[in-house]
Amino acid sequence: MKKKFLALFAVALTGVMAMGLVGCGGGGDAAKSDGGAPAETANLRFVTGGESGTYYAYGNVLAQYATNGDYGVAVTALAGNGSQANVQALQDDDADIAFCQSDVLAYAYEGTNLFEGAGYEDFSIVADLYQEQVQIVTCDPSIKTVADLKGKTVSVGAAGSGVYFNALDVLAAYDLTLDDISPVYQSFGDSADSLKDNKIDAAFIVAGAPTTAITDLSTTKTAYLVSMDDEHVAKLLEASPYYAKAVISADTYGLESDVTTVSVGAVVIANNSVSEDAIYGLTKSIFEGAEKNADAHAKYKELAIENAASISTVPYHPGAAKYYAEQNITTGSK
Repeated sequence: MKKKFLALFAVALTGVMAMGLVGCGGGGDAAKSDGGAPAETANLRFVTGGESGTYYAYGNVLAQYATNGDYGVAVTALAGNGSQANVQALQDDDADIAFCQSDVLAYAYEGTNLFEGAGYEDFSIVADLYQEQVQIVTCDPSIKTVADLKGKTVSVGAAGSGVYFNALDVLAAYDLTLDDISPVYQSFGDSADSLKDNKIDAAFIVAGAPTTAITDLSTTKTAYLVSMDDEHVAKLLEASPYYAKAVISADTYGLESDVTTVSVGAVVIANNSVSEDAIYGLTKSIFEGAEKNADAHAKYKELAIENAASISTVPYHPGAAKYYAEQNITTGSK
């Protein structure tokens, strides 16, 4: 009789434990819009950028804040290989959300440039978080303008990144092409190492300043940023209107003077399959984090809800649009 009682007790206990595990929910399926009742927590894979770039550092802060708060999401930040590769990760279902430059996401949605003949439309906007400056860094004080890059060995970004097309656009504004330089294709970190070792003369780095790769470089060598003049900035903006004029203040890297350049938006995008509830919670966490977690990363200070909702080239995710509507902000308006 005692043995029978113990056996029945074990079965009952197992059932209770199983029900508890189901009730605690989570898992990748919780993030999907499958028509069923959503679990309490949606697991989101967030592909960011290289470990020496702003995407990675800021992405980890955003992920931790969202996960630790009461937002119904558990976000895992993953290293990425640039904007093009991040869009591909969404397409291959290797990620649920991703960082992407505003110009590259337009290429993907329209099937142009990096995505010529291979457009991808099954994603939407969460938020435009900050501006990414085109930073041309060198340790050679004789390189003072973009024109001085002619005949030099220059890193134009990693394969699969948007930096490559940014470099082409900036060079074109000065009537230069890749044929006028000796291009190499490196990540931010590898570019900084090559500058330290005198293997290259300059590098294009497109990220929110201050950028870890440049900050680290400056600890071992004297680094300079190449400035653009207003005439060539205007020429670039006329040809490629998704850029904006930008100024990097001298104190960002301890430079002698401010640097004029151009910038693109750093945007969080999501697969359309991610549920409205999950993206609503994520979006809410981004803006509440800017208020409560502002010291965790400098880029929080650049977040403005009107700018975050202003992308017009790609639709906003319903979950993000719901949050903005609650704040009386219409998405897609400049």
